[in-house]
Formats: sequence, C-alpha cells, structure tokens
Amino acid sequence: MLPKTRHFLVLALGVSIGLSLGLVRGVSAEKPPDAAGELPWQDARMLAEVLERVKHDYVNPMDDHHLLQAAIRGMVSSLDPYSAYLDGEEYDEIKISSSGEYSGVGIEVSMEDDQVVVVAPFDGSPAAQAGIRSGDVIVTIDGIPVNTTTLADTIGRMRGKEGTLVKIGIARDGVAEPLLFTLKRSRVELHSVRSELIEPGFGYVRIAQFSETTAKELQAALGALRLRNKGSLRGLVLDLRDNPGGVLEAAVSVADAFLDGGVIVTAKGRTAESKFEMDAMPGDDLSGAPIVILVNGGSASAAEIVAGALKDNHRAILMGRQTFGKGSVQTVMPLSEDRALKLTTSLYYTPSGVSINHRGIAPDIELERDLKVPAGSGDEPPAAKRDPEVLRALQELKKPSAPRGPPKTAYQPVRSSR
Repeated sequence: MLPKTRHFLVLALGVSIGLSLGLVRGVSAEKPPDAAGELPWQDARMLAEVLERVKHDYVNPMDDHHLLQAAIRGMVSSLDPYSAYLDGEEYDEIKISSSGEYSGVGIEVSMEDDQVVVVAPFDGSPAAQAGIRSGDVIVTIDGIPVNTTTLADTIGRMRGKEGTLVKIGIARDGVAEPLLFTLKRSRVELHSVRSELIEPGFGYVRIAQFSETTAKELQAALGALRLRNKGSLRGLVLDLRDNPGGVLEAAVSVADAFLDGGVIVTAKGRTAESKFEMDAMPGDDLSGAPIVILVNGGSASAAEIVAGALKDNHRAILMGRQTFGKGSVQTVMPLSEDRALKLTTSLYYTPSGVSINHRGIAPDIELERDLKVPAGSGDEPPAAKRDPEVLRALQELKKPSAPRGPPKTAYQPVRSSR
C-alpha cells in the first residue's frame, strides 16, 4: 500500500492538489557549462537573445514578465500533453475539481455531436430548481453562443461568484423556440456518482469523474440501492464511459470496494514518491455479485485504473470499446504566487504488469458504437430503455457465467481513507 504519510496527493488526470513544494534549482553563469545539472550557457544566451528580439521587434509591446511566463509555460507543455504550468485561475480550477465543491449553477454536461448537452442537473441546484432537464442542449450563455470545440469554456462561463446571475439559453426537444433561464449562482457540491435500481436485484452506478468525494458517494449509492432493493444486489452495471479520470486515490478506493484482495495498481517513476503499489483490503461490498463495467474511448486514466484492476483480478467483465490509453500519473506541486506545476511523475501499470499508456484496455465484449435496442425489449426497465448498452450489460449480468467475487466474510475491517 502507499504510505499514509505521503506528502503528494497523486493524480491520474491532474484534478487534485499536491501538498509539497516544488524546488527550483539555481543556475550560476560562472560555473563551467559542462557541469552536471547546469544550464548550458549557450542556451541561456539564446534565450536572452530571443527575449530581446521579441521585446524590440514584435508588432505589439511585450514586457519581461509576460514573456518569461510564456517561456515557462512552453517549457513545461513541451514535456508531454499532461504536464502544465498553472496560473492562478487554472490552479483554482484544479482545486475545485478535486474538492468536489464550487460556485455555479449545478449542471453536469457532456459534448455530444458538437452540442453541449445537459447530462443531469444536480439535486437542489439552481439549474434543477429552475427546471433545466436532462437532454437539454445549452446554446448560449449570457447571450453568447457556446464554444462547441471545448467543454471547459462552457463550464467556466457557467461558474462564477456566489450570488451573481447568469443567463442560459436552452434548446429542448419539442419546443420550437430556445428557452432562456436566468439563474443565480450558488455553492454547489459536485456529485460524481449517480445510481439507479434498473430492475429488482440489479443496480446501475455511473461515475462521471474521480474526485475526493467519489469513494464516499459510491458507498452511499450502494447503500441506497440495497435499501431500494430491500436486500443485497444480484449484479451491478458500473458505467465509466466518458469518465476522464481524476484523483488516483479515489480510483483505488472504488476498485478496493469490489475486491477482496490483490494488486490494484503499481507505478514507476524516478523519485521515491513516484514508485508505489496499492493493494486491495479484505471485504467486497457486493458480496461477490457479478459486475459489468461499461467503457469507451472517453474512459481514461483513473477510470482505466478501476477497469484494469477489476478485469485483471477477474472480478468484472469489461464491455464497450477500447479505452483512451492514458497511463501516466500527474502530481500538482504548488509554487509561489498561487501558481502550480502539474508534472508527469510516474507511469502506472495494471495488476498484470501491463502499461496501458497510448494503448488503452480492450473490452472483453466489444459493442458497436450505434448499438440499437433489440426487438421486443419494450418491457425492459427505464435505464435500459434510455441506453441500449445498459440493457446489454444487464443481459450479461444475468448469465450464469458472469464473474463473481468470493463471498463476504462475517468479519470485515473498516476501510481507511486514502
């Protein structure tokens, strides 16, 4: 297991906060240029020369601070697609994503066919109280069309200071004209887990991303499903489609909830902090009931850790399409002036010792992208009616060959938080 006194909070996609400070190595121009670890003086001179040229000849005036900030950003971003230098706003966004709380209108959205679609409004949020529904399409924010090339822009524009107003234009099926909602931003808790009893004995759990609250939300969701079912579940559909990842420790806790033992994930890097192994503790929260995990090309990073751990430990069937293939770990290191460095520090490996970086995980059962509801399925439960892949997963759960974990023992230790 990873030591609990660890000073870095490790990320699988970069949505968590490190607790240690980054160190900056000083460079002396008077030491020999070939000294180990020193910046070559020729490159330092070239940097100074480029800065001077830009300041003197660029069409618009530029100050030294702006140019040096851009140089730092470019240096870090050139390392790989996931390392980044974060300014104050970007660092705040990281904190919001990992903490599970922000100020906004309370909508989970996704990008579908170049449209920003409402997945669901959060219970009790301004969006839910105003009547925004699942399936609504957001077309404008404060009268300006949404950016259909990046979801982050839309999310950022809906967030803001608590108590401020934002106008959201909605296109809704069956309504000819766009609907305009004026919402007052408020404190919103991010819910990464949604659940539903799709038919007696069988549950559905959707994890949208992995934040610091995900493990606790999962436990609550499983408890609610057992309560609605008036007993233990016979099977579970775990939906990780389009889950971009998040906090590594949250993914480990989710996998641990369904495993009675075994390796969950290992990681290898250059520093002692970046090398670790995380193992499951005794106790399976489903008492061995079968699991089908839905994945696709949007399932990445922490989502792939969960999928890989349950697949390699023969605890679940993966269904859907090849996952994204992000097998690197990022650590966020606070810097001075409320800035931070998000740096790739490790590559992680599934329990079988395989790195999925740039490869992804192949599902056990591959589904076509445009899977249609089979004929005669009109009596199926609502979740399956809405989503044919959920119906297919439910059918798989009912097969006698569905993988089962060992039965839960009478004694189960309390899980420590990670």
